[in-house]
Amino acid sequence: MTGPVNNEQLEAIRQFDGGTISNAIEACDIRMRNAGFADGTIRCVFDDLPPVVGYAVTARIRCSSPPPVGHSYHDRTDWWNYILTVPTPRIVVVEDVDDRPGLGAFIGHVHASILQALGCVAYVTNGSVRDLAPVRQIGFQLFAKSISISHAFVHLVDFAQPVTVGGLRVESGDIVYGDRHGLLTIPPAIVSDIPRVATRMLEQEQRVVELCRSPGFSLDRLRSLVRQLG
Repeated sequence: MTGPVNNEQLEAIRQFDGGTISNAIEACDIRMRNAGFADGTIRCVFDDLPPVVGYAVTARIRCSSPPPVGHSYHDRTDWWNYILTVPTPRIVVVEDVDDRPGLGAFIGHVHASILQALGCVAYVTNGSVRDLAPVRQIGFQLFAKSISISHAFVHLVDFAQPVTVGGLRVESGDIVYGDRHGLLTIPPAIVSDIPRVATRMLEQEQRVVELCRSPGFSLDRLRSLVRQLG
């Protein structure tokens, strides 16, 4: 791809589901097939919401013990300044580095509303979230390992550093995509190629599906079509 990624390109990608995006990335042969996506421990909380795509805003938190002096939630509004340095749309990706990840939730209704006001469309964590009903009502997507009733002693450790959630390493500014199927990163070099490749692959898959459902289905015809499609 030449030139910077623009929001029109991201919006074009958002029209496809996660499995299709993953297939298209594999077809571009730009990275190993076992890399670039979060494992099944990171679950989409609101599977009825549409896909999200945006630039990663990274941070690390702890929650099981009190924070050091000057590192409580209200003392770290510099975090909000950092968020605004990342292009929109933004997806917040937070690694809970506590000995007990997910004991307390960093994001609930109020913090989700703040993030949404700051141009964020989703929150991702290997920890927990809470206040599901009101967060769903504002249309803010969540990806998390667990749910917690409390925020415990949750506090920021740092931000703008690389994080790992569900085995996926994410750096600030990475392009992140998520839907009901899970979460992955998209290499910038192929952003402009993804819609074309995805569309072609969907058309090929549809031909196979139609053959499988047709009265004229046979293994010979299936083998022939699969060879033809490559």
